[in-house]
Amino acid sequence: MIDNIKKFLNEEQDPKAIEKITSKLNDLLMKNEEIGYIAVQKKPAITVFPDSIVVTNKRIIICQPKNMGLSMNFTDFTWDEIEGTFMKENILGSEFSFSTKTQIQVSIDYIPKIQARKISTYAKEQLDLLKNPVVAEEAKPQIPEYIPEEIVEEVETEEVVNYAEIMPAVANYAEPIVENTATSTEKPTTELSQDELFAKLQNYKKLLDNGLILQGEYDAFKKEILSLM
Repeated sequence: MIDNIKKFLNEEQDPKAIEKITSKLNDLLMKNEEIGYIAVQKKPAITVFPDSIVVTNKRIIICQPKNMGLSMNFTDFTWDEIEGTFMKENILGSEFSFSTKTQIQVSIDYIPKIQARKISTYAKEQLDLLKNPVVAEEAKPQIPEYIPEEIVEEVETEEVVNYAEIMPAVANYAEPIVENTATSTEKPTTELSQDELFAKLQNYKKLLDNGLILQGEYDAFKKEILSLM
């Protein structure tokens, strides 16, 4: 347990209060929810059961001990409910407050100044991420959605060379599929009309769909035909 609360004791938070809060929050945290910071109230007089503010990557949680510390009330607000956060430094500690979009005002005073600054900064960062999700997306590594043209050409060349032996059979099979063929003697590609070129391209697509030619071969035929259209 000590190891779990050490990171929340950097600004003189009450260890007993932190331990009590974290032990109860373990059952309240949602999936992928992480505690960002915990600020503990510190009044001038001895406060046995101080209030606390917990900020996570999903919400703000107000923790208020009740019944002499035997129970605790938790009130939470998700970041999309919060309109704005505020911090006011006083002579004795600081006051951290926030307002919701439904006009609810929540405030906790006597927060040590350094803790109030930390929790205020964290809250503003979360609200900024909510308002500007594009910034978070730009920080993620971008995965290329296409293969560079140089690599495609190399793959195509290798496939055509490896399967050159089956090309005569493919060419023979292509004859019955071609529609609108006027004679049994096939014209050179350069002498075909626009309609004939389109029909020829459709023919190659059928061969590809039936697994009779490879993608690289189809792309080469398609490039040749499109250059003549």
